[in-house]
Amino acid sequence: MSRRFSRRPAPAHYDKAMLEIASLCLVVTALVAWLNERFVRLPTTIGVMAIALLVSLTLVALDALGVTGTLRDRAEALMRSIDFSNVLMQGMLSLLLFAGALHIDLSQLRRYRWQVAALALVGTLASTMVVGLTAWIVLPWIGVTVPLLHCLVFGALISPTDPIAVMGILKSAGAPRNLELVIAGESLFNDGIGVVIFALLVAALAGGMPSWDAAAALLVREAGGGIVLGVVLGFGTYALLKGVDQYPVEVLLTLAAVMGGSSLASHLHVSGPLAMVVVGLVIGNRGRARAMSETTRRYVDMFWQLLDEILNAVLFVLIGMELLIIAFTGRLLLAGVIAVAITLFARWLTVGLPVKLIGERFRLPHGSATVLTWGGLRGGISVALALSLPAGASRDTLLTLTYCVVVFSILVQGLTIVRVVKRSLAGTVDAGPTTGKVEVS
Repeated sequence: MSRRFSRRPAPAHYDKAMLEIASLCLVVTALVAWLNERFVRLPTTIGVMAIALLVSLTLVALDALGVTGTLRDRAEALMRSIDFSNVLMQGMLSLLLFAGALHIDLSQLRRYRWQVAALALVGTLASTMVVGLTAWIVLPWIGVTVPLLHCLVFGALISPTDPIAVMGILKSAGAPRNLELVIAGESLFNDGIGVVIFALLVAALAGGMPSWDAAAALLVREAGGGIVLGVVLGFGTYALLKGVDQYPVEVLLTLAAVMGGSSLASHLHVSGPLAMVVVGLVIGNRGRARAMSETTRRYVDMFWQLLDEILNAVLFVLIGMELLIIAFTGRLLLAGVIAVAITLFARWLTVGLPVKLIGERFRLPHGSATVLTWGGLRGGISVALALSLPAGASRDTLLTLTYCVVVFSILVQGLTIVRVVKRSLAGTVDAGPTTGKVEVS
């Protein structure tokens, strides 16, 4: 492997305190966001990732020419000092999922509960199998051999659509409200399912493949336990909110529910992402209607919208900069292109085709199958899961495949989804993006 793409250990002197690393990430993100807003003018999540990716590619190219090896080393060392998997899965994800769920209208979500459940549970399971088996069959054709179990792990980590990416792009797509609701609901729930499937398969890689009974029990404990914890935390926080009418205290209570609830879910070994989605639904519906004044609602919405946008920007900058620590070869890049095609095929087969065949029962407008297929964006969750894989012969391959799919998903699918929505749903597309709660038109 060439020097450009070697995985170098971080210099010992670059062991920075977490506060210093966080400060540097915020400074870089702020500058990148300014550049995007001032010159590029892309949607923020896409623009900041594109600029960060361009910076990473520039550093790699200059390093190959022997121009800025030291600068590239320092940037790479910074990325290695950030545990991306823990930063996202144990920190940012809960905040982002709560912020997304806060604006979902639960009364409307109930009307589409079986559609969302089918896409989130059955769709994720089926996609894991399709992606894994297809990759296992096709990749050896180009000389990239990955064991079947590792291919299934790749299927599990790449199948869930990323709610952070999906909901950010949907704001500008102008899709019909019911379709937007189904896509957002699926994305909020299927990452929790995907994480559980991923954990089961990683356990199998370690030689501890559980029985079907044990696997089912783990799924129920993780997913069911997360939902139960979310209900308890949600209604507990609602009771506290109802007892006061001071917006600083109420904003603080919502933040405490998310941060404390995430830590509690980790200790109880239940799904924190699912718990935070449920907490967000309870607070965003019952709490908003019965426990908040108009002033409090305004400040809660402003706080979580700002936090959501800031964390989204940081996350997508980190994704763009991750290029510096991912190994690439010509063959792996070709495998990445194939992985993109496999992932899109699996999405169409497990989501698009069923919706097309039984569209009336899904109660979605004609053309929704295309939007659901192309709008199934992958993002930081997939990268975080890939980075958490144990070291081994196939880890770098799976990480490269994941990164290629995520970059294509955000830059290509994200930039074209508005056009796809307008073409596929001609005559049913709303005049503009949704605001406030997602509702059925």
